[in-house]
Amino acid sequence: MLTHTAAGLAVNPLDASSLLAAFGALGIAVVLFAETGLLIGFFLPGDSLLFTAGLLARAGAHAGPRLDLTQVLLAAAVGALAGAQCGYAVGRRGGRALLGRSQNRRLLEGAARAEELLDRYGHARAIVLARFVPVVRTVLNPLAGALGVAPRTFTVWQAAGGLVWTVGLVLAGYGLGSAVPNVDHYLLPLVGLVVALSLLPLALELLRSRRADRDDVGSPS
Repeated sequence: MLTHTAAGLAVNPLDASSLLAAFGALGIAVVLFAETGLLIGFFLPGDSLLFTAGLLARAGAHAGPRLDLTQVLLAAAVGALAGAQCGYAVGRRGGRALLGRSQNRRLLEGAARAEELLDRYGHARAIVLARFVPVVRTVLNPLAGALGVAPRTFTVWQAAGGLVWTVGLVLAGYGLGSAVPNVDHYLLPLVGLVVALSLLPLALELLRSRRADRDDVGSPS
């Protein structure tokens, strides 16, 4: 079955285990579509969801829902790729205006980082790199549409980045779950580590930007 239902379960949209227990592989597709295609999905736990799904797809006994690896990989790829294309289409129809009306500081900071990535690395590299940075992967897709990135360029590189991101994280979780006995006992620390690692590129980029700003201020005019 594609979904794993849990009657009467209160679903926490910020908890990967809760989402997977309630909706199974279908939940992965829906969450990744929302996170990468809809600006309101910037808070969703894409990285931890993919890693946890990989852990729960391994063979053997574990406390979480039983997921099928093929279904997980398919649902993740479909959700991430379709979401990015939706975000791009929204951007072409008025992404700048949507971002301009937002009052969410985290979302606006993500938009600034996304635009900086596009300027610094060019369209192809920025579209791939954005997949690995929370919030940035949400806002870069509509921003690419608003800035007029060529449809073919966007589609090719978002697909490449999306597949590396989804397949890589799912297989990382699956491989660790297969290699370490009772790894689900350490699920919360592992998910916390994945979240911390996913935020590392954004932290490094912020640090680099602040150093660059200090250098500009200190340099003679």
